[in-house]
Amino acid sequence: MRLPTTPATTLWRELRDEVRAHYRAGRIILAVDGRDGAGKTVFADGLADVFAEDGSAVFRASIDSFHRPRDERWARGRTSPVGFYEDSYDYATFRRVLIDPFREGGQTGATTGFQLAAFDVERDAAVESTWVTAPKDAVLIVDGIFLHRPALRGLWHWSVWLDVPIDVAYERMARRDGTDPDFLAPANTRYREGQELYLRDADPRDAASVIVDNTDFAHPRRVFRDYC
Repeated sequence: MRLPTTPATTLWRELRDEVRAHYRAGRIILAVDGRDGAGKTVFADGLADVFAEDGSAVFRASIDSFHRPRDERWARGRTSPVGFYEDSYDYATFRRVLIDPFREGGQTGATTGFQLAAFDVERDAAVESTWVTAPKDAVLIVDGIFLHRPALRGLWHWSVWLDVPIDVAYERMARRDGTDPDFLAPANTRYREGQELYLRDADPRDAASVIVDNTDFAHPRRVFRDYC
């Protein structure tokens, strides 16, 4: 089913066509990154929908489904920005049950199963293993924070960084999660400073294939790096 034509779907189709210009077949993995509140899930879902329009087999995952247990995430303290950046996610499991088998199936043609989720952060418990398979030609789109950290960059065939002003992001998070909309509030220190650590460590705007200004959900706009 084809989505209605809107500014958002027009951009998603342009990005899909750009990816397809480089990757006509096989299995490809795309990342949608941005700070909390950037609109990653909606954007990644929309991108998946337009890939499906051309008949692609599309799979969606989020790094949020690969959290580490709470005691590990908070091992450096509940307010630690370093703990937020370094300890939030189980990247070893993410690679072992999703990325590696997804890639392997595309390279060998084997019906290797992969797992789109491994942990339920709300329950603070592992989820029941559900293994799925894909055809030789397939698209996997992963959304989440910190996806351009140096240790993950080699996983993606193509990636996007969603730019959103920090005040807009925190207002969205407040509406979604009931958090304090003031990004300078003490309760937000862990997350704000953890994101700042990431920006310094990874420079995701430079690492991403594409930068999109997602300040207005209905009118996302591609922007270009200024190297002058």
